[in-house]
Amino acid sequence: MPSIAETKRQMIQFVFPEHASIHDRLSGGRLMDWIMQAATIDSSLISKGITVLGATDSIDFINPVKVGEIVTLESWVEYIGSSSMELGVKVYSENPESGNKKLTTSSHLAFVAVDKEGKPRKISEKITPADNEEMSIYTEAKKRKEGRLTNLAKRDEQARNTIDETEIARMRLETTKVVLPEDTFHGDFMAVGKLMMDIDQAASILAMRFVRGIMITGSLDDLYFYSPIRIGDIITFKAGITYVGQSSLEVGIKVLSEDVMTGEQRHTCTAFLSFVHLGEDGSTKPVPGFDPETPEEKRLWRKALERKDFRSERVKEIKTNYEY
Repeated sequence: MPSIAETKRQMIQFVFPEHASIHDRLSGGRLMDWIMQAATIDSSLISKGITVLGATDSIDFINPVKVGEIVTLESWVEYIGSSSMELGVKVYSENPESGNKKLTTSSHLAFVAVDKEGKPRKISEKITPADNEEMSIYTEAKKRKEGRLTNLAKRDEQARNTIDETEIARMRLETTKVVLPEDTFHGDFMAVGKLMMDIDQAASILAMRFVRGIMITGSLDDLYFYSPIRIGDIITFKAGITYVGQSSLEVGIKVLSEDVMTGEQRHTCTAFLSFVHLGEDGSTKPVPGFDPETPEEKRLWRKALERKDFRSERVKEIKTNYEY
C-alpha cells in the first residue's frame, strides 16, 4: 500500500502561443485541461483503469502564466475509498531565463473509477500515510469526500434537472457543439479537460461581449459532475452573467448533453467562473455598471456575492500557505 508521497507524479508543459488567450497569457481553460490531465493520469494508474472526474474544489488562478514559461503540475493521491479517490494538484510556472518560480494554483479533485459502461468499480489499492504530515493530509481529504456526499447523493436527480437557471439573466449566451473522437480520452467518454476548455471559452465570450474588452479567467468555483458525455452527444452551454463588480464579473454556465439517437437530455454540470477585465498594459480596468433588477436576478446576485466572499478567503489562504 503506497504512501501519499509514493503516488506523486509530475507533468511538465512548455507554454506555446497556441496555448494563450490574450496578452500572451496561458488561457484558464487550457490550464484546467492540464490539471485534469495530470489528475486523470495519476488516478488511472493507481486504480488500474478508467477514471472520471466526479467533482473539483474551487480553482483560483493566483499568478498569470505567460508564453515561453514552463508549467509544472504536481499531482498526488490523498485518499482512496471503495471506488473513488481524492487527489491534489499544485501548479507552478517558471521563467526559463530568470529561473523565477511562481505558484499558479492549488486544487483538489475527486475521481471515480468506472468500467467500460461507466459504472463505478472497486479500487483495490489503498493509501497508507507515512507520517503525521501525511496523516493530516489524508484526514482532510477524507473530510472533503464526506462533505461531497450530500451533492453526490443527488447525482441522478441533478442529471435530470435540465431547467436553464440562466434564462432569467439579461446578459446570456447559448452555444452548442458535437462531441468528436478527438474530444475523448478513453473509450467513448469525453475528456473532462476538453469540456473545461469549452466551458471557459463560452463563459469568456459572454464576459468579453458585456465588457467589450479583454477578460481573463480568475477562478472556477466548486464543481460537481452528474452525467458523463460520450462521442456523438450534442453539448449545449447556457451561460448568463450573475454578478458584476468593479473590475470583475461572474458567469454561471449550465452544461447539457443530448443523445441524438433518443433525444434525451442530461445535466452534466453547472459551473461558476469569475473573470477580470484587463487593459492593453495588463492592468485591471473597470467594467460597465450593471445592477440586478428582477427578484430572480437579485437572488443570483446574492449567491454570487457569497461565492465572491468565499473566493477572497480562499485566495488569502492559498497565498499564505503555498507562496513559492
